[in-house]
Amino acid sequence: MVVEKQALGWTSQRVRVVAEADVVVIGAGPGGFAAALKARREGCTVILVEKFDMPGGVHTSGLQGAANTGVGGIHTELMERFDREGHIYTADEKELPDWAGNALSHYDYYLTPGTPFKRASFNPDGAGNVMVRMLEEAGVHAIYGASFVDVEMEQHGSERRITHAIIETVDGRKAIRGKVFVEGTGTSEVVARAGAPFVRGGGRQPETVTTDPAQHPIPGGLLWIMSGIDFAQTAAYQKREDDPTLSKLINQARAVGDIPPMLYRPRLATQGVYGDHYIGHPTVDMSPIQGPGTFIMWQNVPYEWALHMDDDAEHASRAKKELRALIDAEARFLIKYVPGFQKAFISHVGRYVGVRDGRHPIGEYVFSIEDAREQRRFPDAVTRPMTKTFFWDAYAKHTFEVPYRCFLPKEVDNLLLTGASLSFTFETIFMVMRNFPWCTQTGEIAGLAAARAVHQGIPPKQLEWNEPLF
Repeated sequence: MVVEKQALGWTSQRVRVVAEADVVVIGAGPGGFAAALKARREGCTVILVEKFDMPGGVHTSGLQGAANTGVGGIHTELMERFDREGHIYTADEKELPDWAGNALSHYDYYLTPGTPFKRASFNPDGAGNVMVRMLEEAGVHAIYGASFVDVEMEQHGSERRITHAIIETVDGRKAIRGKVFVEGTGTSEVVARAGAPFVRGGGRQPETVTTDPAQHPIPGGLLWIMSGIDFAQTAAYQKREDDPTLSKLINQARAVGDIPPMLYRPRLATQGVYGDHYIGHPTVDMSPIQGPGTFIMWQNVPYEWALHMDDDAEHASRAKKELRALIDAEARFLIKYVPGFQKAFISHVGRYVGVRDGRHPIGEYVFSIEDAREQRRFPDAVTRPMTKTFFWDAYAKHTFEVPYRCFLPKEVDNLLLTGASLSFTFETIFMVMRNFPWCTQTGEIAGLAAARAVHQGIPPKQLEWNEPLF
């Protein structure tokens, strides 16, 4: 039974224990949300700790809002509820006839100009409201506005076990006792506090880069939304002035000091740094969201800054401060210089800078790109064979399955991983395995594993998994 406020004792560090549950989930991104929901539906008491005011992580608080076709289970349920409650918006060629193949499009730039398309997104705040209700309906005890601080542990045989999660809330520091814990932070914070092994963010870099490769993670980004845009005017200007990337306007603004050096930086593709990906935007980068005239925009951390926002407080603070300044500068440029933006305004900025390349836990099995290439099969597969496109592997399609052992971090026997914190090498987790559908599926798998372990009275590492869930 979940109990809060009434003291249940003290931890060894003299932190007051105020609640206990079968399953304690830290972080309510897609993985943590689905884990909490699944474990509760399987009959466990569940406490979910979330630092923001709603579940969904980068897709709600971070504004990503990417709507996908349901892949089964909780993800399909989410997409159907978002749609039923009017939170999914779909733009097509009738509404945006000049969008397909447009150089300003974040997702659809590669399409043949004028071709049919559908770009679906969900309203981040509306979707967050739905997710809050779903947890309430299921009986999950969610604690919002709570920062995860630490864990307390005890030795259990050859491994260690988490006994309490320490959190900080408006009424101080407190502890939550649990049997099984779920890592849903997206940046492996629980893994780090538990002292389990991981590889720091900053994946493999091309040999042509002369700086220390370990110092350059895949840059994170801050998303923001602009409303009041008349994109038909923008497209008309692009055609009339033969200026598809708005480079003429950018150069005008730069010449008089209206654009700071870090805004609209040249691509670094000639240096082999992640190809054309995540090294800054040489032009405006946008996608339709929420409704007509509203677009989501990207502001990426400059690659050169080499920020580790998941484990360095100074880096995290710099990213928040300087990306907001770049958003402010970009909005002023767009309104002053670009046709169609004269009446536009900033309507939302994400609550945090998304981390694309954080800690990579080392689990009982580390899934690698070779596993995908060789189509390895596993007796403890949690998925049936699935086919994904690996864009850093020459866009090759690989068919593979994922073992349950990727959910089990080394050295801790009652912690389950989800989403971007799975035991994957950086190539595999980044290329194909950190999207909303997959993160939701991993949460559902972790939630089911947690519930089965609780019901059987064993740690998750002793659970025998022999049938795919998806």
